[in-house]
Amino acid sequence: MPDSNFAERSEEQVSGAKVIAQALKTQDVEYVFGIVGIPVTEIAIAAQQLGIKYIGMRNEQAACYAASAIGYLTGRPLLVIGGSPERNQETMGAFQEFPQVEACRLYTKFSARPSSIEAVPFVIEKAVRSSIYGRPGACYVDIPADFVNLQVNVSSIKHVERCMSAPISMAETSAVCTAASVIKNAKQPLLIIGKGAAYAHAEESIQKLVEQYKLPFLPTPMGKGVVPDNHPYCVGAARSRALQFADVIVLFGARLNWILHFGLPPRYQPDVKFIQVDICAEELGNNVKPAVTLLGDINAVTKQLLEELDKTPWQYPPESKWWKTLREKMKSNEAASKELASKKSLPMNYYTVFYHVQEQLPRDCFVVSEGANTMDIGRTVLQNYLPRHRLDAGTFGTMGVGLGFAIAAAMVAKDRSPGQRVICVEGDSAFGFSGMEVETICRYNLPIILLVVNNNGIYQGFDTDTWKEMLKFQDAASVVPPMCLLPNSHYEQVMTAFGGKGYFVQTPEELQKSLRQSLADTAKPSLINIMIEPQATRKTQDFHWLTRSNM
Repeated sequence: MPDSNFAERSEEQVSGAKVIAQALKTQDVEYVFGIVGIPVTEIAIAAQQLGIKYIGMRNEQAACYAASAIGYLTGRPLLVIGGSPERNQETMGAFQEFPQVEACRLYTKFSARPSSIEAVPFVIEKAVRSSIYGRPGACYVDIPADFVNLQVNVSSIKHVERCMSAPISMAETSAVCTAASVIKNAKQPLLIIGKGAAYAHAEESIQKLVEQYKLPFLPTPMGKGVVPDNHPYCVGAARSRALQFADVIVLFGARLNWILHFGLPPRYQPDVKFIQVDICAEELGNNVKPAVTLLGDINAVTKQLLEELDKTPWQYPPESKWWKTLREKMKSNEAASKELASKKSLPMNYYTVFYHVQEQLPRDCFVVSEGANTMDIGRTVLQNYLPRHRLDAGTFGTMGVGLGFAIAAAMVAKDRSPGQRVICVEGDSAFGFSGMEVETICRYNLPIILLVVNNNGIYQGFDTDTWKEMLKFQDAASVVPPMCLLPNSHYEQVMTAFGGKGYFVQTPEELQKSLRQSLADTAKPSLINIMIEPQATRKTQDFHWLTRSNM
């Protein structure tokens, strides 16, 4: 007799939404961020039913920022799922019809539309695998509207297992030997620890390299914390001097782009020797010809270097002229910053604000930051002691990332390290890009502390009296400088509008008190609106921040 149970099972129907959600679950997707509407609402509901956390944002850009930060923090990079018109409406001018797959192909590692519901698990597995293999990057999967509620037989869905972890590659042995020799012969060496080192979880091996051989190191913004910022061999306070006079520089997952001034003079010596350690072959040799290239996983390659350097006892002399030069510059720069921080005049300046914030920051907190001077000065003063605990605007310098990043960090902290706080430090202009995500923060009850460093403008603004004087002559569109914002805006009221706590502070004492209260309250988010001198800026720099390329 035929097996009636088998017949029933083979005829069991499942919706496209559930197939998509199950494929995501199989690939270890833990969080979905978005704004759902027709046709993808059912996908979000199906994902929640399988235990995937769905966080509804107020802006699709912010949702993407949050998801990308989750990728950096958890190692499961950004997968974008977009809804598109029903297949039978293609080329007819359907609602929001656009060549999404083709458009995304330019900016992603993989972009595809499944040919059928049955193919969904295969396409999602490939998208996730593509996103985490090699240099991590975003992938796009397009879902036609009719797929979502389409019913198919369960038996027709081919099970695709979780993709394997990314393979770990190692550098050529001969290249490792050459690199070790170049490092040992350096008169003025410098290690630069980049975001790639943090992503590769290379903190233990890199810290061993720093300490065992007594090498000065400089972190890039998101490389902060791979080795703690307060480590005695950190030369962040002498950044310009270290870059300008090093004769050998080892790049651990750091690119020679604008953040590192392209590796070119006048920021570097013309004959500086670069040793590049990177997982991406195409990155090797960008802008300058390196002395040595080490292609591979940064953690694995660092271990190879350690093994090679260990063969003969050696360390860089801690009392060398180079160390003396760096320490003197660090001391003078730290003194200049301390002098600015100690100023009693009101309104406060950036350094005064960050000095008082740094005093109270928990050592294990996530620091999220965006803005112009707010981010640039903040990264020099606010310390990171743990890897992957700083998130900022990074290579693209994109404003608006802060609140999405903070929400992602708060979700990860809540699930993986309860009690760790998220401190989001924003310029007033940067806050405006994604400010409505405060409602998202309150809706999910994430105890994020937002600090809005408010100078009434982009870079700089004006005080209330100057503002009023300007408006006496013509309307704002004609006379207000393009960088100015409305003076004394009460951003803290955005937070109180949704049930969080808000503080408007103008003095160091008010800042200290409000931050202390915010840190003590682990149940509610808060926003501290910090008024500073509208014309405040950073201390004098040796070079313009974006040194022109001298190609």
